[in-house]
Amino acid sequence: MPNTGTGTSMSTVEAGRSRPLPAAVEIYDTTLRDGSQLEGISLTVEDKLRIARQLDYLGVHYIEGGWPGSNPKDDEFFARAREELNLQTSTLVAFGATRRAKGRTDEDLTLANLAACGTEVACIVGKCWDYHVLEALRTTLDEGVAMVADSVRYLKQRGLRVFFDAEHFFDGYHHNREYSLAVLEAAAVAGADRLVLCDTNGGSLPARVEDIVSAVVEYLDTPVGVHLHDDTGCGVANALAGVRAGAVQVQGTVNGYGERTGNCNLVPIIANLSLKMGVETVPPEHLDRLTAVSHHVAELVNFTPDPQQPYVGSSAFAHKAGLHASAIARRPDAYEHIDPAAVGNGTRFVVSEMAGRSTVELKAEELGLDLDGKAIGEIVDTLKKLEHAGYHFEVADASLELLMRGASGWKQPYFELESFKVGTEHRSGTGARAWNEVAVEMETEATVKLHVGGERIVATGEGNGPVNALHAALMMALGDRYPAFRSISLIDYKVRVLDTAAGTAAVTRVVIDSASGDRVWTTIGVSANIVEASWQALVDSLVYGLLHSQDADSAQTDTAIAATATTDSAKTGSATTASASRGGRE
Repeated sequence: MPNTGTGTSMSTVEAGRSRPLPAAVEIYDTTLRDGSQLEGISLTVEDKLRIARQLDYLGVHYIEGGWPGSNPKDDEFFARAREELNLQTSTLVAFGATRRAKGRTDEDLTLANLAACGTEVACIVGKCWDYHVLEALRTTLDEGVAMVADSVRYLKQRGLRVFFDAEHFFDGYHHNREYSLAVLEAAAVAGADRLVLCDTNGGSLPARVEDIVSAVVEYLDTPVGVHLHDDTGCGVANALAGVRAGAVQVQGTVNGYGERTGNCNLVPIIANLSLKMGVETVPPEHLDRLTAVSHHVAELVNFTPDPQQPYVGSSAFAHKAGLHASAIARRPDAYEHIDPAAVGNGTRFVVSEMAGRSTVELKAEELGLDLDGKAIGEIVDTLKKLEHAGYHFEVADASLELLMRGASGWKQPYFELESFKVGTEHRSGTGARAWNEVAVEMETEATVKLHVGGERIVATGEGNGPVNALHAALMMALGDRYPAFRSISLIDYKVRVLDTAAGTAAVTRVVIDSASGDRVWTTIGVSANIVEASWQALVDSLVYGLLHSQDADSAQTDTAIAATATTDSAKTGSATTASASRGGRE
């Protein structure tokens, strides 16, 4: 009986290989089940529905929704999925296991739940390693085979398509080839639509995967898939090896989430198969959604996207060395293995002390700044000096943009600082707090004196620390004048001591992450005084946020004339004093 999984393309035969690559491979996503087993991930039903919609938007073939009957969350998911998931490209799959040892299929609750949950496809897992059958299930090898065959047959008789996940197959094949193949053969004869070879412990290497998958494909006509883990760091390579050997389905997760070190990462697998190997995965017109979906799923599971993830990471096409940037300026493909737009990503030019004129020119072009040769040279010199002093602009794009705008003659029009002052009051405690003492109460007060549109403003804010108090004071001074100010929030604050040998007198670097709506940006300050460094980063953050807000644009127009007033003329304006108090920590 011929293999009917997919067609093949003889034009994609690789040198030295007798087997052609398949024309297409099915992408089976198990983020909602296997992926959620990663330490630190806990998905709500709403999270699972949202992730499923993202996977459908990307165009994966199958979405494994969970194990119906195993917990109330999965039961609710499948119930809501019938009403709320309007999948356009993907098919929802329910996961379960074979019948119990010495049990009956018509009395098995797991199989009954799979048949009743409303999906077209069920994926069941069964033991393929004789060691597990004998020691974990504590039954005979013949019964192990019968459990698989009976379960597949039961679900097929109820009209489902059935995928069989051959658990521990690669280890089982290594120890007892005959038994592992007997299990697969029983599943195939019973009507399984896919035989999925699982590297459950994740210990296999690509050569072994390719050899074993190739042997199974030769032995059986039923289409073969692979389900791989990343315990050796070879999950993606193993998936590609499996496809080279004839697998027509790859099971994995978005961003490689999964138990221990994770499942094989579908993101680079999809990109590699589609763009490097000529094998269709998701619809070709959906490939440019890969970056957005990867980042969206990361947000939904509350994990920070890996900036160095291949293809979709923010650093995947970031160029720092001046030599690279200079070459890319002439030929975009000189240092990029694909066009970043193919996966929805983009080229970034990271400016640092290693930057040359070409890097700065490209960054200016990226920002829409028209800088002449003199300004470019000044920026390069300034960057080198500042980075030598401790600045690190490749992690602070917002501060870099403001610096470059300043070189073009731009001056932020929102306010001009006369002075600021920060004081902390220690209200109780002894200073060196012991574990059994009452918590020390601290309060910080900040006062800022600013000039805005010819008016001198004095504002005071209170907070749990200097950054919090300074932000509160600036909010009181500027919040009514620039409504966009109120939408800017500080989301992270990091301090690094740059010269540990100097002790408490060391120069410190402060990095602040801020956000407004979907936009997130980073700013930096450096000083031997941590409050001054914090002020630099805080002011850059607020100025950048105002610059890129619609409210700021209109406010800038309203105050453009007044903002050009000199400090002396501004001081003749009226003085306004205000105070504010705001909770939270910097």
